[in-house]
Amino acid sequence: MGRAALEVADIFRAHGPVWRLRERGHLSLGQLKVMSAIERCRSAALGGHQLVCSSCSQPQIAYNSCRNRHCPKCQSSAAQLQARQADLLPVEYYHVVFTLPAPISAIAYTNKERLYELLFDIAAETLRTIAADPRHLGARIGATLVLHTWGSQLTHHPHVHGIVPGGGIAVDADRWVHCRPGFFLPVRVLSRFFRRRFLEELAAAHARGELQFFGEHAELCDPARFAEWLAPLRQVEWVVYAKRPFAGPSAVLAYLSRYTHRVAISNSRLIAHDERGVTFRWKDYRAKGRTRYKTMTVAAEEFMRRFLLHVLPRGFHRIRHYGLLGNAHRTLELATARTLLHAEPPAPQDDHGGSNAGGNSGAPPVFLCRHCGAPMLIVSTLPPQPHIRAPPAPRST
Repeated sequence: MGRAALEVADIFRAHGPVWRLRERGHLSLGQLKVMSAIERCRSAALGGHQLVCSSCSQPQIAYNSCRNRHCPKCQSSAAQLQARQADLLPVEYYHVVFTLPAPISAIAYTNKERLYELLFDIAAETLRTIAADPRHLGARIGATLVLHTWGSQLTHHPHVHGIVPGGGIAVDADRWVHCRPGFFLPVRVLSRFFRRRFLEELAAAHARGELQFFGEHAELCDPARFAEWLAPLRQVEWVVYAKRPFAGPSAVLAYLSRYTHRVAISNSRLIAHDERGVTFRWKDYRAKGRTRYKTMTVAAEEFMRRFLLHVLPRGFHRIRHYGLLGNAHRTLELATARTLLHAEPPAPQDDHGGSNAGGNSGAPPVFLCRHCGAPMLIVSTLPPQPHIRAPPAPRST
């Protein structure tokens, strides 16, 4: 039997306990929870099931998943978005990306919740404002935005991916306005508006005392120094780009399935874990062709540090819908859009979660035999191991 594929969990299990002690006081509670979840995922620590094959009688043990949204193993199987198929319209779909410049990315790390919220809000405002302008589209549009906080080398690189229908409902009339074929909105106009509004709101957040600064950025607490720091950012171009349209609604679903539950690095990108450190694949977007795919080796401690840069604040939603796709009015808005497009809604799809729309139970088996592929039967349940916690701190008298 071949060697099992390398996983992020292997690295955390091997180096996490010692590194956690060394970095005591420097890791957030959220980061510690992610470490613990990944280390325990699909191991005896979380319990599981004793199985037997219904055909060849081979025994098998299936351990439970941690279900943490930052776990590469759990999220690789979580991206099932067939429910979103009902939201798709028979139009071209565009992929638009909004990226923060490096200086703002640096302060975003210690202000994650506030600046990530701002990134979402201003990106959505930019799309909707420019689309509503009669000089461009003159329509109310919808958008799904997905936050990614990483670059290919696991560095902190916050940006949002927008999936946008190619058109919208006319602002001044009940008609559908199509984008020009192959063209969504002018990228430079989007970029300039995004830059102006983001800097306006960032300055306002600073004035309200909503930002925190540490280390080399501590001096930015001073309003005059912060204004001086902001000035050059008004002059540089901010990266906003639109890719060519998707090849139909099925390509949109495939993209969403890959990207909405993606974590900082997948297990498939890991190559080696040895005395030199952790080696993984990364993509150099400045290069062309085969030369853009490269490898990098970093110490195990540095790999864990980079991975944990991307732990999101508790309860933070990294997938959001705006405009016609906003949760509050989506059903009504999409019905209106389909009427204007003379299109029928797609047939409901079985979401593989058990019953379909007709109430028939046709769920596929949860466990399959690794030898013959037949369904596995659950013989017994394995309880999770108790999670040892530190004793409570003594009360001061």
